[in-house]
Amino acid sequence: MQVDPRGPRFGAAVTTAVLVAVLVTGSWALLAAQAVVFGFATFLGLRYAPYGLAFKVLIRPRLAPPRELEDAAAPRFAQGVGLAFALVGVAGYATGITWLGIGATAFALAAAFLNAVFGFCLGCEMYLLIRRFTAKDRSEREVPA
Repeated sequence: MQVDPRGPRFGAAVTTAVLVAVLVTGSWALLAAQAVVFGFATFLGLRYAPYGLAFKVLIRPRLAPPRELEDAAAPRFAQGVGLAFALVGVAGYATGITWLGIGATAFALAAAFLNAVFGFCLGCEMYLLIRRFTAKDRSEREVPA
């Protein structure tokens, strides 16, 4: 599936605001809500994620068509990374290990901020590196005929 790259960037901007609010309030419930958003994007796809739907309905109709589309696999993987950090953060806040909640939330915030402001998707880059290394490993294991 191909996606407008401005959609994930919009989602990253909203995520940035949510994660700042989590750090300011220490609300594990708000972080859990963000984890649900990450979960939708990870397991159902970007087009069914709440921020993706908001972009599709509210923002994209007001923009010119995108110059190019990108494969959804990398941003979807990035949402999975965000989900992992959010779940660790929720566990930290909910169990009273506040430093864990703050740390995990701060890492997720840094990644979302990089994408929202600079268009640098850290999770997407991780995905590409993993794909590159696993493809290289597979090609080295294959025996030429």
